[in-house]
Amino acid sequence: MHTLDREQPFSFQLGVGQVIKGWDQGLLDMCVGEKRKLTIPPGLGYGDRGAGNVIPGGATLIFDVELINIGDSPPTTNVFKEIDNDKDNQLSREEVSDYLKKQMVAAEGEAQSEEMKNMLADHDKLVEEIFQHEDKDKNGFISHDEFSGPKHDEL
Repeated sequence: MHTLDREQPFSFQLGVGQVIKGWDQGLLDMCVGEKRKLTIPPGLGYGDRGAGNVIPGGATLIFDVELINIGDSPPTTNVFKEIDNDKDNQLSREEVSDYLKKQMVAAEGEAQSEEMKNMLADHDKLVEEIFQHEDKDKNGFISHDEFSGPKHDEL
């Protein structure tokens, strides 16, 4: 059994595919300040594929979570469109790599953390892990259907 202690809050929009289904379902009726233990079966987590070298296939995930805040955030952007530079409705390794580099450069404007240096060092591994997880038919591209991030414009 592996544990990862994040100890860092992170923000996401519920119900739009930014997190695994087990989180979307498990956090639905939570109140600010409430703590919960989420036990997420593989079908609501990363399935038989797992997530790169971090989470093995078929893993049941257990999270201790606390809801710190509920905010009115702007609608999520269509990340798929942002990554798809040539507008061919599929993402190449190069497009994903370019997008991640842009995100890292944007974050570098903030404090250059040790974590950011490690992310840049592990950049190619990160791109491969994204493709392992997202490129379901293993054709070297992530199609619109395969992409699990935010990919729809709000109405």
